Amino acid sequence: MSTTLIRGAKLLGGEPTDVLIDGETVAAVGAGLTAPAGAAVVEAEGLVALPGLVDLHTHLREPGREDSETVLTGTRAAAVGGYTAVHAMANTFPVADTAGVVEQVWRLGRESGYCDVQPVGAVTVGLEGAKLAELGAMADSAAAVRVFSDDGKCVDDAVIMRRALEYVKAFDGVVAQHAQEPRLTEGAQMNEGAVSGELGLRGWPAVAEESIIARDVLLAAHVGSRVHICHLSTAGSVEIVRWAKSKGWDVTAEVTPHHLLLTDELVRTYNPVYKVNPPLRTEADVMALREALADGTIDCVATDHAPHPHEDKDCEWGAAAMGMVGLETALSVVQHTMVDTGLLDWAGVADRMSLRPAAIGRLAGHGRPVAVGEPANLTLVDPAYRGVVNPAGFASRSRNTPYEGLELPGRVTATFLRGKATVMDGKLT
Repeated sequence: MSTTLIRGAKLLGGEPTDVLIDGETVAAVGAGLTAPAGAAVVEAEGLVALPGLVDLHTHLREPGREDSETVLTGTRAAAVGGYTAVHAMANTFPVADTAGVVEQVWRLGRESGYCDVQPVGAVTVGLEGAKLAELGAMADSAAAVRVFSDDGKCVDDAVIMRRALEYVKAFDGVVAQHAQEPRLTEGAQMNEGAVSGELGLRGWPAVAEESIIARDVLLAAHVGSRVHICHLSTAGSVEIVRWAKSKGWDVTAEVTPHHLLLTDELVRTYNPVYKVNPPLRTEADVMALREALADGTIDCVATDHAPHPHEDKDCEWGAAAMGMVGLETALSVVQHTMVDTGLLDWAGVADRMSLRPAAIGRLAGHGRPVAVGEPANLTLVDPAYRGVVNPAGFASRSRNTPYEGLELPGRVTATFLRGKATVMDGKLT
């Protein structure tokens, strides 16, 4: 059992303090702590200490698409980004719709050692939207699944969605909905608006997202269940979630880093790196999302890390796959859009990127404060750092980032998973 003294870190951006890690646990927090004999000492002056980040929405691609990502490479990318736990989405090959597949993903995560992997179970068999998957068996498995999603596809059948919401109540689960009315988005290539009209690309209307969210918050209220909205992207969606929360309904929502920063104006380049589901929206939407994250209407930031091999993105716009990698840049984008703009402080970042996502996913041992007796899952960030994003240095197997060449603030200098340093001096250990 190793001992580490982190000296002079600003806990949640506050006054400098020391954190003593003994084995897997935080043993002491306070100024002027003395390092025990043989302890490693991390000089953290100027660094911000946060609880280890938790991602509710990660695509690790294994099993089936190991050319894009594996559990090992994805968790290495997560550690570099400051994450100690990620929720792995179910749209793998085979789909994670049985206890056997979710246990396989869970065990691969445990073997990687870079961060914990909590599988997300599919809502329907094969993500086909026709028949409920083995929700109870996945909940009772070693993986103890509590989040269920057909992400990549919408559970568009209202009867199936109602049944899923009713079923997960038995084990305090949540259905995470990919809100996309399929008939309204058939053949859609980008956000429906002025830019799509000018470019002649088929538009993806905001109402395709908003109509599903409105239906599902009503269904969740009707059956008394929990619903979580994936990658919320429009100002109208914000208002629906805000209204549902005002009713006291058990509704939560996430926003991605890219929807906090990028707009549909970038599609004018026809660069497929900007092709994503849901699409990049307008500047007005971006501002509404930032305000909603700041005031708590949107509960958390989730990366929707969606790796693709080079050949699936380096092609014409219409043929390109949708999605962006995000684990290694998420915290920098949040600092740029939320902290440096004064919308959130570092305590708010900890809440939106660790505490709340862990609570939504019912993930034990994560999303806990850096305090005596708590698991030593924490991240050290250098907020003064500024650097140009270079995907050639990514730990992820894929390179489809929209931030290549962009200067962003902040850098994760260290990540600790149950007291073990997975990243030190910005590099994997």
